[in-house]
Amino acid sequence: MNNDEWKDRLTEEEYRVMREKGTEAPFSGEYVYTKERGIYVCKACGNELFSSDAKFDSGTGWPSFDEPKNLENIILEKDESLEMIRTEVKCRNCGAHLGHVFDDGSTETGKRYCINSVCLDLKKPKTTQDLTSGI
Repeated sequence: MNNDEWKDRLTEEEYRVMREKGTEAPFSGEYVYTKERGIYVCKACGNELFSSDAKFDSGTGWPSFDEPKNLENIILEKDESLEMIRTEVKCRNCGAHLGHVFDDGSTETGKRYCINSVCLDLKKPKTTQDLTSGI
């Protein structure tokens, strides 16, 4: 998709974050405090990214996950913007910027995938089996 097609498909805020590598304000996103079960998918393309089982409260102001649902659905890239070195998290399917991953997570994985709510949709399960089978 070219930039004009993305602008037609996404809201201004979604475009700013997902295509221009912006970030939403801390504690402002729809999924910061959500405890509902389901699978978080890329808002731009529907690619499955994170399970609610991997979500934890990091206190940082963004939804945090300790691991992706499937590592093959994301891309990790070195990000040297803002005069620091971080690891950017992108959707493998559409290339959307999602956020960053840090090695300071409070769970056993030690990872904190800090993801912008505006990049996500939560697919809620219809049945308990849906949570394990990918809804």
